[in-house]
Amino acid sequence: MKIFYASLLLVSVLSFSSLHAQEVDTVPINTKGLDIKLKRSPLPSRTGNLQIKPVAIVPIVIDEKVNYWKTRTSVGINVNQATFSNNWKGGGINSLAVGGVVNNKAEYSKEGYSYTSEVILEYGKINNKDQLQKKTRDRIFWDNKAALQLSKNWYFFGSVNFESQFDRGFNYYRDGQNIEQQSLISKFMSPGYLTESIGFEYKPNGYFSTRIGTGTAKQTFVLGTDDLIAADRARFEKTNPGQEFVPRADYYGVPTDKNFKNELAFQIVSNFDKQIFTNVNLKARYQMFIPYDRSLVNIDHRLDVELRSQLNRLMNVTVTGVGLFDKDSDNEIQGSQTLALGVTFVFPR
Repeated sequence: MKIFYASLLLVSVLSFSSLHAQEVDTVPINTKGLDIKLKRSPLPSRTGNLQIKPVAIVPIVIDEKVNYWKTRTSVGINVNQATFSNNWKGGGINSLAVGGVVNNKAEYSKEGYSYTSEVILEYGKINNKDQLQKKTRDRIFWDNKAALQLSKNWYFFGSVNFESQFDRGFNYYRDGQNIEQQSLISKFMSPGYLTESIGFEYKPNGYFSTRIGTGTAKQTFVLGTDDLIAADRARFEKTNPGQEFVPRADYYGVPTDKNFKNELAFQIVSNFDKQIFTNVNLKARYQMFIPYDRSLVNIDHRLDVELRSQLNRLMNVTVTGVGLFDKDSDNEIQGSQTLALGVTFVFPR
């Protein structure tokens, strides 16, 4: 029994000592003054004061100016030639055709204001053996437009354009001896057109635009009326011998006793110029002219279409077509079409 009480007392003492030891371990220890070495940091350290000195940087001045102009000039030459020997059984005729076109376009744009000037010069002739020389193309066109931006897609514009031709134009016929003859029907400034217009332009993107000219004036010039009358008289006398010639009352809508006619009208001009396929560009211009002082049957329409395929850096194939309806020139629709393979130089490249 004494052994039992002795064992119980020993267990109680050991348990009390264990609890007392745990309570002592949880008390914070003051490490001040202890020489405790920590592991060295792997990061580099720097001692001493950092000396920061300013560095003088010399500014670089670029002597450049903003160019608000964008210009493009293209010069094209087309040649078509055919030669046959005198004993060529397949039939044919010697011929030589040469044509040229110059297109210059300059655009200025700055802070909502823009100005565009475009010049188109075309001329071509064909010479067939034993026939008179004939023109294949002849046009002078100069368009100028200034515009002020009103909103994202709308502009207020004013434009002036001029159109005529370089050389004389002829009507070809055969006389009583079946000899080919020519009769003058047009020449430079006979006719010539000068058109001024103000209104609003809709331009949703860079390749399409439509001008709505609410105030448009067009002057039609015929400066060689006497030459046209003389040519008509000569042709009439050769084709109608013994009959009396009666002069026309007007040429291109201009009375024979005047040199020009002025008209006020409403005008719509639409332009489209975009690369529709790889190396294939479509350019079109439609113009409608509605005179205020005449009936709607006298509305003038003109459509110019050019489809150009660039074969390489210089060579291209061009298909052009023109449709024109102007009762002052003819009561029927006039049309022309050309297909040409030529060389074109573009500046700048």
